[in-house]
Amino acid sequence: MSSTQGNGEHWKSLESVGISRKELAMAEALQMEYDALSQLRHDKEESRAKQNTDPSLISWDEPVLDFYSKPAGRRKDFKLLRGLSGSDPTLNYNSVSPQERPPNHSTSQGSQPGPDPWPKGSLAGDYLYIFDGSDGGLSLSPGPGDVDGSSKKLSPPPLPPRVSIWDNPPLPPRKGSPSSSKIFQPNDINTLSLIEQPPGKLLGHRILEEEEERGGGGPGPLLACVDYDGINDAITRLNLKSTYDAEMLRDTTRGWKEGRGPLDFGKDTPGKPVARSKTMPPQVPPRTYASRYANRKNATPGTNHRISAAPVGSRPHAVANGHELFEVSEERDEEVAAFCHMLDILRSGSDVQDYSLTGYVWSAVTPSPEHLGDEVNLKVTVLCDSLREPLTFTCNCSSTVDLLIYQTLCYTHDELRDVDVGDFVLKPCGLEEFLQNKHALGSHEYIQYCRKFDIDIRLQLMEQKAVHSDLARTVNDDQSPSTLNYLIHLQERPVKQTISRQALSLLFDTYHNEVDAFLLTDGDFPLKADRVVQSVKAICNALAAVETPEITSALNQLPPCPSRMQPKIQKDPTVLAVRENREKVVEALTAAILDLVELYCNAFNADFQTAVHGSHKHDLVQEACHFSGPLAFTVYATHRIPITWATSYEDFYLSCSLSHGGKELCSPLQTRRAHFSKYLFHLIIWDQQICFPVQVNRLPRETLLCATLYALPIPPAGGSSEANKQRRVPEALGWVTTPLFNFRQVLTCGRKLLGLWPATQENPSARWSAPNFHQPDSVILQIDFPTSAFDIKFTSPPGDKFSPRYEFGSLREEDQRVLKNIMQKESLYWLTDADKKRLWEKRYYCHSEWTHMNHQDALGLLHATFPDQEVRRMAVQWIGSLSDAELLDYLPQLVQALKYECYLDSPLVRFLLKRAVSDLRVTHYFFWLLKDGLKDSQFSIRYQYLLAALLCCCGKGLREEFNRQCCLVSTLAKLAQQVREATPSVRQGILRSGLEEVRQFFTLNGSCRLPLSPSLLVKGIVPRDCSYFNSNAVPLKLSFQNVDPLGENIRVIFKCGDDLRQDMLTLQMIRIMSKIWVQEGLDMRMVIFRCFSTGRGRGMVEMIPNAETLRKIQVEHGVTGSFKDRPLADWLQKHNPGEEEYEKAVENFIYSCAGCCVATYVLGICDRHNDNIMLKTTGHMFHIDFGRFLGHAQMFGNIKRDRAPFVFTSDMAYVINGGDKPSSRFHDFVDLCCQAYNLIRKHTHLFLNLLGLMLSCGIPELSDLEDLKYVYDALRPQDTEANATTYFTRLIESSLGSVATKLNFFIHNLAQMKFTGSDDRLALSFAPRTYTVKSSGRISDVFLCRHEKIFYPNKGYVYVVKVMRENAHEATYIQRTFEEFQELHNKLRLLFPSSFLPSFPSRFVIGRSRGEAAAERRREELNGYIWHLIHAAPEVAECDLVCTFFHPLPRDEKAAGTSPAPKSSDGSWARPIGKVGGEVKLSISYKNNKLFIMVMHIRGLQLLQDGNDPDPYVKIYLLPDPQKTTKKKTKVARKTCNPTYNEMLVYDGIPKGDLQQRELQLSVLSEQGLWENVLLGEVRIRLRELDLAQEKAGWFALGSRSQETS
Repeated sequence: MSSTQGNGEHWKSLESVGISRKELAMAEALQMEYDALSQLRHDKEESRAKQNTDPSLISWDEPVLDFYSKPAGRRKDFKLLRGLSGSDPTLNYNSVSPQERPPNHSTSQGSQPGPDPWPKGSLAGDYLYIFDGSDGGLSLSPGPGDVDGSSKKLSPPPLPPRVSIWDNPPLPPRKGSPSSSKIFQPNDINTLSLIEQPPGKLLGHRILEEEEERGGGGPGPLLACVDYDGINDAITRLNLKSTYDAEMLRDTTRGWKEGRGPLDFGKDTPGKPVARSKTMPPQVPPRTYASRYANRKNATPGTNHRISAAPVGSRPHAVANGHELFEVSEERDEEVAAFCHMLDILRSGSDVQDYSLTGYVWSAVTPSPEHLGDEVNLKVTVLCDSLREPLTFTCNCSSTVDLLIYQTLCYTHDELRDVDVGDFVLKPCGLEEFLQNKHALGSHEYIQYCRKFDIDIRLQLMEQKAVHSDLARTVNDDQSPSTLNYLIHLQERPVKQTISRQALSLLFDTYHNEVDAFLLTDGDFPLKADRVVQSVKAICNALAAVETPEITSALNQLPPCPSRMQPKIQKDPTVLAVRENREKVVEALTAAILDLVELYCNAFNADFQTAVHGSHKHDLVQEACHFSGPLAFTVYATHRIPITWATSYEDFYLSCSLSHGGKELCSPLQTRRAHFSKYLFHLIIWDQQICFPVQVNRLPRETLLCATLYALPIPPAGGSSEANKQRRVPEALGWVTTPLFNFRQVLTCGRKLLGLWPATQENPSARWSAPNFHQPDSVILQIDFPTSAFDIKFTSPPGDKFSPRYEFGSLREEDQRVLKNIMQKESLYWLTDADKKRLWEKRYYCHSEWTHMNHQDALGLLHATFPDQEVRRMAVQWIGSLSDAELLDYLPQLVQALKYECYLDSPLVRFLLKRAVSDLRVTHYFFWLLKDGLKDSQFSIRYQYLLAALLCCCGKGLREEFNRQCCLVSTLAKLAQQVREATPSVRQGILRSGLEEVRQFFTLNGSCRLPLSPSLLVKGIVPRDCSYFNSNAVPLKLSFQNVDPLGENIRVIFKCGDDLRQDMLTLQMIRIMSKIWVQEGLDMRMVIFRCFSTGRGRGMVEMIPNAETLRKIQVEHGVTGSFKDRPLADWLQKHNPGEEEYEKAVENFIYSCAGCCVATYVLGICDRHNDNIMLKTTGHMFHIDFGRFLGHAQMFGNIKRDRAPFVFTSDMAYVINGGDKPSSRFHDFVDLCCQAYNLIRKHTHLFLNLLGLMLSCGIPELSDLEDLKYVYDALRPQDTEANATTYFTRLIESSLGSVATKLNFFIHNLAQMKFTGSDDRLALSFAPRTYTVKSSGRISDVFLCRHEKIFYPNKGYVYVVKVMRENAHEATYIQRTFEEFQELHNKLRLLFPSSFLPSFPSRFVIGRSRGEAAAERRREELNGYIWHLIHAAPEVAECDLVCTFFHPLPRDEKAAGTSPAPKSSDGSWARPIGKVGGEVKLSISYKNNKLFIMVMHIRGLQLLQDGNDPDPYVKIYLLPDPQKTTKKKTKVARKTCNPTYNEMLVYDGIPKGDLQQRELQLSVLSEQGLWENVLLGEVRIRLRELDLAQEKAGWFALGSRSQETS
């Protein structure tokens, strides 16, 4: 007995699909019996194997794929079958070898065979072999032809049947049976065969007669009690059993790795056969027949067919055994075979000089002026094993990597004569990637990342031979044939809803028995006919419940029976009394069934086919351009109709249309309206011809036939029937599309089955999907296309060299101008219908004007609206110049564009596969994107083949690496799901136990790369650093151990339950925006983190170190911290105590905040609150969690939660301004925003192309053109730069003035309080760390010495406190503000009762609260407060808050008790001194008789006489203007000395000659309400002194201050 754990798991998997425990118990008992017999057989084989020195059929020391790499002449022709009853070859029953035959068993052709060793019956129909072949190996069932004594057959002994049905000895075989045996070869997917198959159809197959008559009556009594419903149930279960389960695949793969294969009889193998349950048809005796095709001139000679040995009577038209009717076919699809042939050519074309280099992950390179400047120097640290200390170099950004390697080698080698720099590489510490030797240092994204965040650049020098090459391809990888089936089976994929060959054979055996009984009966025809109908129904039900008209016609010849509705044609019951008439009915019925099997195999791409199948190829070909007939076909019926439709709908009809690129070629045509019909099944029959008014020679090659099924809902009972019928609207129930021309460009012909997609999945992009054959209940549409004696083939029209060319200049000037304007449009989206019509009419004139597209524009040609193969080929040719880094930027869109390809093989597929083979980084992301595409049911078949092709091309090492990654992701997804579903009290325990499974994974596999990046190689998990977030999805916070000891642990977030594809897309768009800015010389210092979806509802996100959410920063100032202005500035001050550090952090904040404002506005990112906006200690701000975008805001009833255009609050402006008043740095911020916005606007077409290609990806918020229109409206490409600048300035003002944003933050603070521990509020916001009495010492005395006025970081007063500690010889001095004293008191109140604490001075004072008098009064009060505080109870005086408050901070050590000097005016911390009137920034230009004046900013205005800030506005006159008619004004800015306007003032109708005499008078005034406005400054600008031909901004000084009435 060998019941292993694998078997137990296998039974559980069977039970999960519906097999009862009783059946499982019976199967287990039979399993034990089979194991014993198998062991007997194994002992005999083992003893024989010791004497046999022949090599084994397959060497299992190598992967299965290596088997295919052997030449065809030397390998055995095996056909791998997915067995109905398991995968153990020791339990398969085949013919015994001649040495094992009994002595009385003759091997001659015509002699009488001896008694069978098990004469009681044959083996069960579902116990079939795993391998069969034509030249060697395991054979088919025994037959007289299988007597070759030269070949040994491996076969365990067949088991006697459980029930003996036939007791008579077998009869001798028929004379004239074939003397040689040959097994049909399958159509191998791995070879593109050009050999024509014998013509003919199954319908014409002749079934030969047998000479012997069976004596006696009909079949035994057991045949009369066949449970056909049980048969169908069992068949369904057994088909589900053969589904590729991930666990079973891992067991199988593990077996191969351990050198164990299906032929290892000495080891237990999981997946033993399952015995047939009692619901199966009874077993039948061994019967064989002569060739059914002996009378056909095209029959294949030498085909082996067994001769009947069963005690049955003579049957003129015998039906062969089920497993004789079908042979194995790895792949029937010619398109896939041609695709494999293309893969062979593509792989053989790769010229690899050094295979070890194919295993390197090269660092991405993005050259840009910003990072390659000669003036930019880098400090680089290089580590080397041969050096004790690291080397530090100062390198230029433009220096190449090999130069740095050479400099390092000068220190490590005494002699460099024999040293080749190319033998060495530099690896960034902590990353498993390598810099590219021939590229500049500054062009590598790793170097750019280090520069952005001021991270030390640390590199490791390594020899190439010391680098692990486990991912590298080998010569064997590239030379092995392209095989896809094995690689497809290794994928996590939907259940393949096709019946197995074994199950269908079983049904045909049952059908054979019923036909025998029907032919041999002398009476009771209705009963026998009913049993035949039941067996036919079982076969048809297994074949997608399809009943063809030929089957219907044949069944109509049978007498009425209960299993089928009575035909209307009345038949003479005496007709079937004649045996010949019954034989004719059976012959027609059998031919119709075999035709259905062939149709099913073609439609469902089954892994078997009929033993002799007709060829649909024709030698004659007619070009479609010569075929002027209309397109016509017959819509016969829809099959597999849900029974619920019968009570819900009526008047079914089909709407058919022809489309090309989403546009209909003619008006749709409809069938008549029909009702349900009930024959064997429910179906809707139209049997109606559809004839389109379109000639075949006018059809484009990519024409799609679209069929949509409609029906009218049945009105509810009790209503007004006539009124309801008139108001009813047809409802779409399903749809399908199919191309009219196949991949060989041949027009579709013959009968086709098409699976309908549910109408709920209908959307514009889905119109390019394959038929729905994956869902087990999909409705099947049957269409009969015309057949002919020749193929109608589409031929491409002549190229442009045959088209006429005319001179563009010969057109009228108006036509030339219009055409040039059209051709200068940056995107195809801008073309109107009139533009397209004009271009088409004048196309012959435009040859000289058209140029090659850049790759950004060419992406738009890959959309579904451009299906033409030549157009797409040119688009791929234009994007072929993309670098690997650029290709990675656009890879998600290119993977989506694969859906829009008409055929499996295309230029885009070849381009992506070729680039993937040449770069591991591309391979890695291409793999995960294709794997995610498998979840798209409409396109999963195509992605299966493409993923298999990628795995075939990438080599064994990388396949194993991907397998490890998938296993790790599955383990993490299981853990995340368990933690998410658990109650909060037990989550921690579940997490710890689950992390143990992750640890075991690394114990077994060693190391694994994370899906986030192939550069992240980890070798273990760090449980102590792992936790989870208390959000709705409960994501895991994981820390992995880096393989590189020089690198830090890698921290990631794993989410389960959230669709991260939208986050991926949003981050991709932000990353492209950042690269556009950098290429234009504007680095917005954006934080781009990695995020990757590893399946629907799960994925990984990179964690950014040293970052905190705005909520946590704000609540340090209390729950109302979101309404305060100082939290962000104080937090940055705490982490950047030095003045230079703080200035750098503020600069980073200004740039990154501006970038975030532009990006979030353009992409319409919503649901913005202070928990999905983060801030790094270096000042970089960034957004996370992009669950809503493109303007799909979260709603509270009818109110949008996101009311502002983007998040820009007063606390952010406080950091930028350096206080609560606007400064000149706010001007810089506005200018950055507007400049960044205008740069993105120039690339509007790129973002529309990228987002347009993602319309079919299944993201709910990106599904139609309205979503694209949001981006178009946000970018406003029709506006000028000046208008766009004004527009975005108003957006900044609107966002800054929005109270809703702060209120939203506050509500979120309240909602998150339940997740916040009490300890989160006990840290002082201005202290970077916490101190204790043990670490800092006990305080003996404190005294507040004095107050000092400060200007940095804000104007105000600070108190100098003297602190004395026990055992300390010197006092320390610290500086604290009144607000910091107040924060200490508030947080002490959270720990202690008020009675334990001294009273705190009141915050409110009479007069100016920030004046010196108030500061002096507070000094005395604070002195008393701190004295009582340190003399309070020990638990108060020595608590951590008090010790931290009085501990010196970095700012105290730097100040050393002195006050910093006020900053200059450039810092904007104090009012500028010496500037009388300030400056105004203007941009003046002249175009088309218009003078444009952009008033941008004003800086340095004086305060009013009362000390308050002015309310400035700008007034302009164009002098001379005696009538004061040219006055123009800006809006009024409130309470600021540094206002921003960005307003355009335009003077129209100004002749160019008048500009020389004109003068611009600009005045800045402060609005005073009812009082006279105050002049703050003015300037006069002579226009003749300016170059108005080009727009240029500049600062103009304002004049002296005086009073004037406005």
